[in-house]
Amino acid sequence: MHSLPDDVSRELERVVRRWRELPADRALAASRDVRELVQDLADATAAQPVPELGSAVLLDQLRVLVWDAASAGVPDLAARLAELRRTLP
Repeated sequence: MHSLPDDVSRELERVVRRWRELPADRALAASRDVRELVQDLADATAAQPVPELGSAVLLDQLRVLVWDAASAGVPDLAARLAELRRTLP
């Protein structure tokens, strides 16, 4: 796969944009939800734990796992990203 499906790409960029707008304390508070999705996607694709490296790299981990999940055909990826975006403060 050379690119993400349009709906997945759009939702991923919306999550990233929203994350970048968050003050550090709010990002830290919201990191649990992002971390859960990252680990869920890892479980669906590689069945490996994702190291907790902190909120500074969490969105990089999400980007990688979204690509892996899209390549593996994980269903409802855009919907899961949209749901995550709506949970961000």
